[in-house]
Amino acid sequence: MVAGRMTGMTTPVAVIVDAVAYAQAVEDALKASAAYYEGGTSVLDDDAYDRLVRGIAAWEAGHPDQVLPDSPTGKVAGGAVEGDVPHTVAMLSLDNVFSPEEFTAWTVSLARRIGHEVEHFSVEPKLDGLAIAARYSQGRLTQLVTRGDGTAGEDVSHAIGTIEGLPGELTEPLTLEARGEVLMTTAQFEHANEVRTAHGGQPFANPRNAAAGTLRAKERAYTVPMTFFGYGLLPVSGTEADEAARLGELAHSELMARAAELGVNTTAGTAVPGITAATAEQVLARVQEIGALRAELPFGIDGIVVKADLAADQRSAGSGSRAPRWAIAYKLPAVEKITRLLAVEWNVGRTGIIAPRAVLEPVEIDGSTITYATLHNPADITRRDLRLGDHVMVHRAGDVIPRIEAPVAHLRTGEEQSIVFPETCPNCGSAIDTSEQRWRCEQGRNCHLVAALSYAAGRDQLDIEGLGHTRVVQLVEAGLAADLADLFSLTRDQLLGLERMGETSTDNLLAAIEAAKGQPLSRVLCALGVRGTGRSMSRRIARYFATMELVRAADAETMQRVEGIGTEKAPSIVAELAELAPLIDKLVAAGVNMTEPGATPPAPAGEDDPNTEGGEAAGGPLAGMTVVVTGAMTGALEQLSRNQMNELIERAGGRSSSSVSKKTTLVVAGEGAGSKRAKAETLGIRLAAPEEFATLVADYLT
Repeated sequence: MVAGRMTGMTTPVAVIVDAVAYAQAVEDALKASAAYYEGGTSVLDDDAYDRLVRGIAAWEAGHPDQVLPDSPTGKVAGGAVEGDVPHTVAMLSLDNVFSPEEFTAWTVSLARRIGHEVEHFSVEPKLDGLAIAARYSQGRLTQLVTRGDGTAGEDVSHAIGTIEGLPGELTEPLTLEARGEVLMTTAQFEHANEVRTAHGGQPFANPRNAAAGTLRAKERAYTVPMTFFGYGLLPVSGTEADEAARLGELAHSELMARAAELGVNTTAGTAVPGITAATAEQVLARVQEIGALRAELPFGIDGIVVKADLAADQRSAGSGSRAPRWAIAYKLPAVEKITRLLAVEWNVGRTGIIAPRAVLEPVEIDGSTITYATLHNPADITRRDLRLGDHVMVHRAGDVIPRIEAPVAHLRTGEEQSIVFPETCPNCGSAIDTSEQRWRCEQGRNCHLVAALSYAAGRDQLDIEGLGHTRVVQLVEAGLAADLADLFSLTRDQLLGLERMGETSTDNLLAAIEAAKGQPLSRVLCALGVRGTGRSMSRRIARYFATMELVRAADAETMQRVEGIGTEKAPSIVAELAELAPLIDKLVAAGVNMTEPGATPPAPAGEDDPNTEGGEAAGGPLAGMTVVVTGAMTGALEQLSRNQMNELIERAGGRSSSSVSKKTTLVVAGEGAGSKRAKAETLGIRLAAPEEFATLVADYLT
């Protein structure tokens, strides 16, 4: 079909070499579009489809006399779908741009078309769903129509009552049409696939396909919710003249405010509300802001829609047969691609958890080559009905670990194979505890004793210098260390008996072990490696309870008072601490510290708790602040590890975090700070150099 790809300033374009390849490309694009819009399936992901259509457009630009009438460049999205409900006003698609340069060229073209610079742009997220028109008569929702070929669409009124954000009755008895996007949020998508597979169906590949397929389904034995976001209002037959005139003169931003007044859902209540901008530079800044928040949104977006906001400018610009000339879609890099599931690896963690990992045919998503993806647990594999050899939809956004959404079931050939679950521990051959969703070797930590002890001795845990992986292997193989507490009973003679252990190295190791006894409770908890906790959570638990005695005495309800520990995590933490009781007793007997310096024990039930809800100290220069550290530290902070920086933040009353979000208060940006600094600047978050931060927390530096 195509000879290859070329990468220019914008998104890659499929290279079409002759008229035969062009005709095949048009046919492939039409088939993919029809499959998606008719049933929510497609052999191509969005990125592959965009490349194909841009390749078609590039060939047509050089061969204008050979353009086929069915070319997707002349059709609205969904144009392959037939509909029998005429649209009062054509329901068009949007043209795309893929770079600041292309967007700027579009604004220049728009200004030339309307005779002046655009004074106001409307900027909104481009929602990844299915466009529909919702018709209201005297305030009551009477009909839902898909985009279809732009002039007529399909009646999907059977879906009335299943779409959140699309009220059955407006707040005023008006006759009009609300246009917008129907989609599934991440939570709705997960629920839809659970219900669908429970009824014997194949899971949808992604939320967009799920929404498209669900909207058209008429005779299913079940219903699942979807969500509507409005992006337009317009008069229809029966609209009162004054209301019709008013709608026709409102700016787009005013129309969205009006839609909200009528009870129609818009993006106004989301993390990425629509805004107006006065210049192209302001639009591009907003594009960056929305792109930075994309991974955190509870619904999918694939770009940003930019419109001339004023009705007069829209009329002056006019529309083509396929798209309005006063609006454009600024497409973001694809976060989903279709690839193949080649194998499943079963890895055993240091606490005995048996975790499956998908091995993928390499695929590039947003500039990174993805070879592996998370599969969570065996139940996740079963629920998604994954099979070896499946084409799968892989999702990755921002720094999120790649995940498999679902198999692309309609691409199955019948040669796919079931995924075989292990019957015994892949590491040691012991029995597997399958009583919970996350399977675990019955040997627990002893399955990976070397890994568990090496982790406990690490710099961010007990910091036992000289106790590296090789030395731990020696201790375990010699029978000198069967658990963490055994490290603190090692004798000089035992160590001298090990290969390549001289007197100096032996004395140094013993001194490091003795020093480790004085580490704060937070590091001891971290060294224990309780499931569901890590360095940050261990610090929160230690600072909330102050002593190991109180940590061990906490029930699930009490444990939930620590920030970040919810109803699911609390019982497992409490249960594992009870399981570790003999080991903790041995550590106490060995003289290991079990208190957190500077922490105040929580008040008895019924009294005011001196700790904050999150477990950090109530005072301190960082009280109430969430702080992210990025880049290399200098000056007084130069020798501190990232974990030590986080400990410093929490001693000073703040909360440490590894990711920048709207909740972040301060970003400490050192040398080489990259994406986190850029995201902080985009979100308007305060930045501090290492020297400035060191001065702020000087009283807490040790």
